[in-house]
Amino acid sequence: MTVSPEVRQILQYMEANFPPLDPSISGTEMRRRVAQTSGTVIPPNPEAVDAARDDEVPGPAGSVPVRVYRPLGSGEAALPLVVFFHGGGWVLCDLDSHDGICRALANASGCAVVAVDYRLAPEHRFPAGLEDCYAVAQWCYEHPSFAGAARGPVAVVGDSAGGNLAAAVALMARDRGGPSIAAQVLVYPVTDFSDQTPSHRTTGEGYFLKSEEVMYYWGQYLSDPGEGDNPYASPLRAPDLHGLPPALIVTAENDPLRDEGEAYGSALLAAGVAVTVTRYEGQFHSFLSFLAVLDDARRAMAEIAVTLRSAFGLDPVTVA
Repeated sequence: MTVSPEVRQILQYMEANFPPLDPSISGTEMRRRVAQTSGTVIPPNPEAVDAARDDEVPGPAGSVPVRVYRPLGSGEAALPLVVFFHGGGWVLCDLDSHDGICRALANASGCAVVAVDYRLAPEHRFPAGLEDCYAVAQWCYEHPSFAGAARGPVAVVGDSAGGNLAAAVALMARDRGGPSIAAQVLVYPVTDFSDQTPSHRTTGEGYFLKSEEVMYYWGQYLSDPGEGDNPYASPLRAPDLHGLPPALIVTAENDPLRDEGEAYGSALLAAGVAVTVTRYEGQFHSFLSFLAVLDDARRAMAEIAVTLRSAFGLDPVTVA
């Protein structure tokens, strides 16, 4: 696996400073440690936007916090709507951890973005967080003016565990008869409850995310290993992928999740779904968070923007 000196430096810094997983502590304490460290590990990228406001929308167990972004220069225009689900192994992260990504996503795509602060495991296990994500997508589709958006299909975007949630929301929307989804963008997604792929076995120390950490997160998310067969937990195990929205799947070469993300792309293609799978060679899990310093992160964001603008029939020139 080839790694540029720039990426190697980032990986070494992350390995040295990011707090290791500790199964003996609570989810709350793990989140506190990660949030405390993330600001020093991940360079901030707070692009200016026209608006970024915190709000709430109805969910299955009470209100779900969200953050609504409108791209720079959008004014009062009714925009297409993207619903974003953050990563973090269903256990970590929040609206603040992915604020830079969402700002860049709004500006590059020219879309309104609604980021979802879904319930986290282990306090709220599968499918609690997923049901929050689905409820927000459905509500946004039915109430687009909430985000200054145009009526029409929405898109779903997520990274890592958020990519898993985006894929699952697309499946649920098909199975439940809505909302209408124009595109799904899955960035190094979790798609299968398994650690048996070659990338799980060959990507380890020195590349930030490790296979055993992925399985730790699964253990926090699921109440029982048998739930790993549920297609809404493991989209790759869905018996039927027909009728799903077009997909962009972004993978990283040095990532335990690489093979399952690419396998999901192959499965979608076999089911007749329009799909693009792009592997970023030499990159690592979470590289999109490094928009401030990595050219590949900016290239991936541009690819995501092109996908979304095409799905919504927008001119390819970006807003802002």
